[in-house]
Amino acid sequence: MCDTHYTNFTPQSGSCNTKEHKKWNRRSFLQALGIVGGGTVAFANTALSVSKPSPLSAALNDAETDRVLVIVRLKGGNDGLNTIIPLNQYDTYANARPNIRIRENQLFNLNDEYGMPNYANKFEQLWGNGQMKIVHGVGYEQSALSHFTGSDIWATSDVTDQETSGWMARYFENIYPDYLLNPPEKPAAIQIGSSGNLIFNGSQNNFAFSVADPKKLFEIAQNGSLYDLNNLPDCTHGEKVGYLKGVANTTFTYAGVINEAYERTSDFGNYPDNRLSQQLSVVSRLIKGNLGTKVYFVTLGGFDTHNDQLNRQEELITQLSETMDYFYKDLADAGWDDKVLSMTISEFGRRVKENGSRGTDHGTAAPMMLFGTGLEGNGFIGDHPDLSNLNQNGNLYNTNDFRQVYASIMKEWLCVDSNLVNEVLLGQQYSNLDLGFSCNSLGTDGTDGDEIPTFDNFNHTVTYTGNQSYIHITNAEAGHTNVDLYSSSGQKIANLKNEILLEGEHVINVKQAVKTTLSEGFYAYRITKGKKSYSKPVIIF
Repeated sequence: MCDTHYTNFTPQSGSCNTKEHKKWNRRSFLQALGIVGGGTVAFANTALSVSKPSPLSAALNDAETDRVLVIVRLKGGNDGLNTIIPLNQYDTYANARPNIRIRENQLFNLNDEYGMPNYANKFEQLWGNGQMKIVHGVGYEQSALSHFTGSDIWATSDVTDQETSGWMARYFENIYPDYLLNPPEKPAAIQIGSSGNLIFNGSQNNFAFSVADPKKLFEIAQNGSLYDLNNLPDCTHGEKVGYLKGVANTTFTYAGVINEAYERTSDFGNYPDNRLSQQLSVVSRLIKGNLGTKVYFVTLGGFDTHNDQLNRQEELITQLSETMDYFYKDLADAGWDDKVLSMTISEFGRRVKENGSRGTDHGTAAPMMLFGTGLEGNGFIGDHPDLSNLNQNGNLYNTNDFRQVYASIMKEWLCVDSNLVNEVLLGQQYSNLDLGFSCNSLGTDGTDGDEIPTFDNFNHTVTYTGNQSYIHITNAEAGHTNVDLYSSSGQKIANLKNEILLEGEHVINVKQAVKTTLSEGFYAYRITKGKKSYSKPVIIF
């Protein structure tokens, strides 16, 4: 059973402080729930998502494909030039890096034009087996050189850094607007580490079963443990403890199905002893156990190599190559290797010229690596940047836009409708890259079979003033509208509105509409108009 570290909220059984409710003001309540910290709560020294199950699960699980996507984040900004060495520009490369270049006798050739360091020799096997492709020069114009901004841009697909929702999250919010009250049976996304990354963050919730530490996911997979909600004191204090634990259990709702999938298959064993292997060995067991999750997100950190780059990157790329090779041997043994596509992402590349500390500073474009038998052969995609044509900061110009890679994978691997892909990528259209696979090869029509809902005539938002919560409904045309309020466990609390609402804006004061006392905490409201339902969370103070 999980053990909470919120000692201030764990009284002895039956104890009660009559003045404690005064401490639960709006600020402390939000802090306790973790809202101030980005929507996570730390239980047992592990940051966990506290969001409800999301549309991500339903959307991906309904797709007419059993393909899986594994996103491998190389956190810190991987140096692409020392990962994929441009032999066709070797003199220019070597002159820019007299101390940190990969020498020609220390690399193996992928072809006559590009090579990799000998310490990444496991990639040579994947390349030779047709399980690896490289997309050259991936980035975007006016690249941000900040870790935080760069990571957010890659997660949201918005190069202006104004958007706060992730590119995958927007897709699933659009398809399944009623996710709060119709949770799917299994998680479609599992995220290990990088809990602050925005890729699964929607306007209301983080859309992944998220754990900061692979050991925690391992514990969940082994025993499916939840917080005990029994024997709580019957008072305000006990109510808050119960609520916090209940919210945590919402995240752990999937613990049972994760445990069942984990136990359905055996451990391949003998993974390399490193942090990435800890993550991917669990991911492999869940895939082989037919969990049904379609997207996994794992993290390998340490790529911010401003100094001592040769040694530091050697350790990291060795770890990456050995782990990816073993991961696909594990999957191949169970017949899954052609159904799992892995791709690397990193917030930026490194500068072409080395710095004075035998490292490289923040740069722009870098290669993305793709892995999997489904690639149907090795190869390079796009043109490598010209090392002699740099911007005013000495950085590369990108030759492939990262959003084009996203679009291609969404349409051709996950079989997402192309019109919706354009919408998810903020209204921009991107042509498909030839990555070696297509949705049509699955025998489908290239869509996930779901009707894309349109919200042009309807909008709803929540605002807070003082201790009051307001639901705003805007109608472009009149129509019968029903609004219900639900508890965090899905129990209907009250009907807030059931009538024909005319064109224009309508405001519901939740507390006044309920006409009874509501405890502080998270609730959900559902609006039904015509044949469509929409739901979002609302906080009561």
